[in-house]
Amino acid sequence: MPQQRDALTELVKAHVGRGRRMSTREFSAVAVDPDTEWSPSKSLVAKIIGDQGYDVTPQLVGAIAIGLGLDREIVAAAAHLQVIGYTAAELTKGAPAQMIRLVGSEGEPTDKAQAVADRWDAEQ
Repeated sequence: MPQQRDALTELVKAHVGRGRRMSTREFSAVAVDPDTEWSPSKSLVAKIIGDQGYDVTPQLVGAIAIGLGLDREIVAAAAHLQVIGYTAAELTKGAPAQMIRLVGSEGEPTDKAQAVADRWDAEQ
């Protein structure tokens, strides 16, 4: 059974906003998709970190990857987990495994990540 969590949102929230590495304005300025030169507006970034609904697009994934200085594959794995989900086995290797370690390594998401991992272990 696929597991889902707001991994892309968690990834952005871990680095952007008050008391974080970048403000929404700073992030919007540097987060530019290299293929299309599209960048999220400050208000879209605020929606993302404010847990409001937003559409995940390839351009957004590319922009977030550049803005956070992460491999696109890791950000795409976070988007995949948020929108589609992964099975527990899919999260054990490659970009999905790197992503789950990354979103679980920042503050509050750690508890959530551990709870998900514990639940998966119990199901096996």
